[in-house]
This record gives sequence, structure tokens and C-alpha cells, in this order.
Amino acid sequence: MFPLDVGLVSARSYPVMDDLNIGAMKARLVDRRAELLADDAATSADRAPVELDQQSVGRLSRMDAMQVREMARAHAGRRRAELARIDDALERLDAGDYGHCTACGEAIAPKRLAWDPAIATCVRCAGGGGET
Repeated sequence: MFPLDVGLVSARSYPVMDDLNIGAMKARLVDRRAELLADDAATSADRAPVELDQQSVGRLSRMDAMQVREMARAHAGRRRAELARIDDALERLDAGDYGHCTACGEAIAPKRLAWDPAIATCVRCAGGGGET
């Protein structure tokens, strides 16, 4: 999941991300968002209802088609969740709050942000040890 060298070091010791790093993170987020939207458009037919026409499609073929549809719907749900995380990260970027934990306000480790630019919490808060 996370690189092994991301420890539970005080987040205050991390340097503030410079404009170059922020620009790189925003570019990664925007690119990933575009990929997800393209994937969603390309797979929309897979999520369509399966017709109950036994003449053109046999029972087993219909069951296979229904299974493919449900897998596509589950994948679309995961894609929507990732899009929401990316949109939230882009909003934090625009607001100037990017790179700070949404739970405790501490800086998020740069290696954690490099692993997932849409991450919203520090390691401590993600593990359940953060402030409530």
C-alpha cells in the first residue's frame, strides 16, 4: 500500500511544497481525471441493461452479459469515487489547502502525496490515530 519509508514522523518537519511540485501534482490529477472520464465514456455500453430476448441471446450468454454489466457497474462506482477524490484535491489546490491533512491540518508527507496526489489525510489520521 504505502512505501515502507513513509514513517510516523512529525508532519511539521516537512518542507512546504514549492510551485513546481504543486504544478506537477495538479498536472497528475488533471491527467488522471481525464483518463477516468475517457474510460467511463468508453465503457458506458457495458453498463446498459441486458435485454431479455431469448431468441437472439441464449440463457448462458445472457447470464454472462449480466455478469459483465455488474462488473462494469462496480468499476464505474470505484471510478466515481476516485473522481470525487481528485475533484476534492483540485479544490484544495485552488483554495491553497493542498498538502495539508483535512483531519488535523498537519502537512502531508511529500512521499505520500507523490504516491497518491489525491490523498487527503496524513499517515497518522489515515490510520485512525488522528484528532477527531
